[in-house]
Amino acid sequence: MEILIALIPMVAWGSIGLVSGKIGGDANQQTLGMTIGAFIFSLVVFFIVSPTITPWIFLIGFLSGLAWSVGQNGQFHGMKFMGVSVGLPLSTGFQLILNTIAGAVFFHEWTQTKDYVYGILALALLVSGAYLTARQDDEGKVDTDNKMLDFGKGFRALIYSTIGYGVYTIIVNWANLDAMSIILPQSIGMILGASFFAFRKVKVDQFVWKNMICGLLWGIGNVCMLLTVKSLGLAVGFSLSQMGIIISTLGGIFILGEKKTKKELVYVIVGCLLVILGGIILGYMKTA
Repeated sequence: MEILIALIPMVAWGSIGLVSGKIGGDANQQTLGMTIGAFIFSLVVFFIVSPTITPWIFLIGFLSGLAWSVGQNGQFHGMKFMGVSVGLPLSTGFQLILNTIAGAVFFHEWTQTKDYVYGILALALLVSGAYLTARQDDEGKVDTDNKMLDFGKGFRALIYSTIGYGVYTIIVNWANLDAMSIILPQSIGMILGASFFAFRKVKVDQFVWKNMICGLLWGIGNVCMLLTVKSLGLAVGFSLSQMGIIISTLGGIFILGEKKTKKELVYVIVGCLLVILGGIILGYMKTA
């Protein structure tokens, strides 16, 4: 049963890009719809768990949620411009790299020689994996009808997305707060941040309401991750959550129909495996 719970974040988070891609809507509509869903989910959890929320917890959670909205909006823009099969693996790799460096520099998680050996190896795998997932086959490049694809714009979107996601996780680790207590304040910050991006830009229609499903997926994955960390340890929970990259990347190709040459497909598969391996090493470092 514990292993089944540990696999839920992998499926839930790995499916978000596919679900939002199938539902449609622009990046701002997707962000707004997702945050509304996450807010509803957090309310349900709040009334079930009844955690204590102090002003300090509310402030940190709120700021964390605002940062998350920046990260998620940038990720949706990145996937729009680059495709799910390229944008999401790159986003995952960038987040892992930033969080690893932050852990080593700000939280002094690297204290021994083996930490630096494993850490540098993991970073090398992550950078290599992110590069391969985005690599293009110029010689055999297939034609695509999707003229919205723009790697440069997508890459820039993922840069500010990574910063937002980084602040979202780093500030919570810095404050060392109970994760269940910050879920509701986080969701309030998330929905206000998403509303800022959507202000005068988004038509609130079916695409917003349907993308609430993504918020429910995110909330379910988040709660199950917390349960996994408590029951199986951080290394297992962290590593398994990264496996969702397989679902999102290959799903973008085979479900959403994103075009790839045979060589590019090999690049994507190898890149995913390298990112997963880097995530496993990072998870091992946290408990070794």
